Amino acid sequence: MPDSAAGRPPRGTIAVAGEALVDIVPAPTQGYWEFAPGGSPANVAVGLARLDVPARMLARLADDLLGRRLRDHLAVNGVDLTHSVEADEASSLAIVEIAGDGQASYDFRVDGTADWQWTPDELSGALDDGPAGPVVAVHSGSLALTTAPGAEVLRELMATAVDTATVSYDPNFRPLLMGSPAEVLPGVHELLGLADVVKVSEEDLGWLHPGREPGDVVGEWLELGPAVVVVTLGANGVLAGTASGLHSVLPGRKVDVVDTVGAGDSFSAALLAGLHRRGLLGATARDDLYRIDRAALDGVLGEAVTAAAITCSRHGADPPTRAELDAEG
Repeated sequence: MPDSAAGRPPRGTIAVAGEALVDIVPAPTQGYWEFAPGGSPANVAVGLARLDVPARMLARLADDLLGRRLRDHLAVNGVDLTHSVEADEASSLAIVEIAGDGQASYDFRVDGTADWQWTPDELSGALDDGPAGPVVAVHSGSLALTTAPGAEVLRELMATAVDTATVSYDPNFRPLLMGSPAEVLPGVHELLGLADVVKVSEEDLGWLHPGREPGDVVGEWLELGPAVVVVTLGANGVLAGTASGLHSVLPGRKVDVVDTVGAGDSFSAALLAGLHRRGLLGATARDDLYRIDRAALDGVLGEAVTAAAITCSRHGADPPTRAELDAEG
């Protein structure tokens, strides 16, 4: 896993904006449930920190029992919470059902909860330099970019970030809360016009564009502006395309699946961590990212596939550390 091609150790923080909620998941003991930290953006932030990438979480964390546990979870994993908000509203909840093949489905309790009440003032200075250097990338997705009233505030943050940072986007659709595909699609296209790096699951594409081949959608999305569009295919691996015309397909890694909770988020974290190590994040590196070569692309994708597989092999959203990822490399 090489570092920056220029031979300099990469610097800079990745800021992750969005929800940090509590998953209510089936416990190993049948008939019981347990509370676990979750939320796609929060999982990505933890995944980045475990991969030794400075990660800043932009979240509204409730000042209640669950919110304090979320804050502790992020902090103990080394996530920078300097620009997170202590919110008056209650914590959001996601109720998780695990199918026999380990696939997860979700129900939510989110009305009026903390994650969605962003105001512009709360994000003032959120992209300022920190001890680890400048913010070189901003990642967001899932419910945070579609749930009013805060969605528009976070979309504006991403639009502002384009001038200084790589913008990363994972739609991570939740149909129960997002409306119909026709209602969601304009917002997706808006964000594709801002994003440099896009990761989406085959399941998400099947909901948004039923009957379409993922490779065809990748081509269309690249025309809207991203440097890299990646589609995760579950056990079948990943396919990707780049603005420079590269196309790549990598197989999955065989693993005994416990559940798929957080697997896509671990993929996103490892994808960004791989780009970070190669010095391909930040506005000054945008041209290099748009010209990413096959060795770098396949290297990053391989690391991301491995990270997702490790997460699937254990209970809940439990992304690997850098040492664990290296050991599987």
